[in-house]
Amino acid sequence: MLNIFKPAPHKDRLPSDKIDATYKKLRIQVFAGIFLGYAAYYFVRKNFSFAVKDLQDTLGYSKAELGFAMSALSIAYGLSKFLMGNVSDRSNARYFLAAGLVLSSLTMILMGFLPVATSSIGIIFALLFINGWFQGMGWPPCGRVVVHWYSIKERGTTMSIWNLAHNVGGFLVGPLTIWGVELFVDWQARLYFPGMVAMLFAFVVVLLVRDTPQSCGLPPVEEYHNDYAKTYDASQEKELSATEIFFKYVLNNKMLWFIAIANAFVYLVRNGIINWAPTFLQEAKHFSSSEAAWSASIYELAAIPGTILCGVLSDKVFRGRRAPVTIIYMALTLCSVFMYWTSPINAPWLVNGSLWAIGFLIYGPVMLIGVQALDLVPKKAAGTAAGLTGLFGYFIGDLLANAALGAIVDKSGWNAAFEVILGACILAITFTAFTWSRERKLLEG
Repeated sequence: MLNIFKPAPHKDRLPSDKIDATYKKLRIQVFAGIFLGYAAYYFVRKNFSFAVKDLQDTLGYSKAELGFAMSALSIAYGLSKFLMGNVSDRSNARYFLAAGLVLSSLTMILMGFLPVATSSIGIIFALLFINGWFQGMGWPPCGRVVVHWYSIKERGTTMSIWNLAHNVGGFLVGPLTIWGVELFVDWQARLYFPGMVAMLFAFVVVLLVRDTPQSCGLPPVEEYHNDYAKTYDASQEKELSATEIFFKYVLNNKMLWFIAIANAFVYLVRNGIINWAPTFLQEAKHFSSSEAAWSASIYELAAIPGTILCGVLSDKVFRGRRAPVTIIYMALTLCSVFMYWTSPINAPWLVNGSLWAIGFLIYGPVMLIGVQALDLVPKKAAGTAAGLTGLFGYFIGDLLANAALGAIVDKSGWNAAFEVILGACILAITFTAFTWSRERKLLEG
C-alpha cells in the first residue's frame, strides 16, 4: 500500500486539560469534511444523467444504449464498495476519501473533454465502470471516520445527519450542470464542470478530515464518552490485516449476512419506487409529465426529516439498537406502498401523499442498515462490513429494481410489479428480524 494511504500513526496523548476542547473541535471539523466530501462525490456520480439527452440529440445514442452504459456505474460501485472498503479499513481516511474523489472527478473531466471518450457506447460503459469503481472509495472512509470519532449510542443520529450529504449532493449537481453550460457554452460541460468543482472539494477533505482521535493525541471515543459496546476491548484499536477483516469479522458474521440480504430488498423498494415513479404516475395515475416530475422531486426532499428521525429514534429511544426502527419503518413503508398503488385516479392528493410518505420512510432503513453494519464489527473492519451491505444493495437490489421490474411491467403490468415491491418489504422485515435478539444481547449483555 502506498505510504500516503497508511493509517495515521498514534501520537502522544495531549494534556488532560486540552482533551475535551480539542475533541469537540475536531469532531465538528472531521464531520464537516466527510459531509462536504461525500456530497461532492454525487457531483460526479449523477452528472452523467443530465447529459443523456445531449448524447441522444448530438451523437444519436438510444435510451437503451445509454441505459446499458449507466448500468456500469451500479455494477462497479457495488463491487468496489465491498472490495475498496477493505482497503479503506487499512488506510488513512483523510487521503483515501480525497483520492477517490480526485480520481472520480478526473474520469468525468476526461469524458467531457476528450471526443473519443463518448465516441462509442463501449467506451462510455468502460469509463462509467471506472468512475463507479472510484465512487466506491467514498462511503467506507466516511464510515471509518464515524466509528472512530462517534460512540455507538450516538452513531444513529450522526449518520442520519451525514446521510443528508446524499440529498445535498444530488440536489446541487443539477444547478452545477446548468452553470457549467452557461459558463462554457458547451453541453460537454455537464460532464467536466462538476468534476472541476469536485476537485476543489477534495482539497477541503484533506484540510478538514483527520483519521483517528489517537492520531491527534486523543483517547479512543469509547474512553472519552465512557460508551463501550459489550464486545469492545482495547485490542480493537490496532490495525487488522485483510485476512482478519474478511474471514474473522465479516464473512463469518451471520448478522452481517442477514442485514446485507435485507438491504438488497430495501434497495429494491427504494429504487423500484423512485426510478419508475414518473412513468407510473403518468401511465397509471394520469399525471402530466411536469406533475410527475414535481412529485418525484418532493419524494427526495421528504427523505430529509424521515432519515434524521430514524437515526434519533435508534439512539435515544432504542439506545443504539437499529433493528427495531428498521422494522417499524419498513412496516410503514409497506402500508404506504400499498396506498400509493391502490389510490384512486381522482385523488391525486392521496397518490402524492403516499409517495412522499415512502420517501420519508425508506431512506431511514437504507441509512440504518449501514449504521448497523458498523456496529456489528470492530472499528477497523467497518468499511468492509458496510461494503458487504452495499454490494447486496447495489449489485442485487438496484439491478432488480431497474431490469427486473421493467421486464415485469412490460410482461404483466403494474400490479405485478407492486406485488414484487410489497414482497420485498416483507422480506426486508423478515431478514432484519433475524438480528433482533442478537443485537440486543450485543448492546445490553
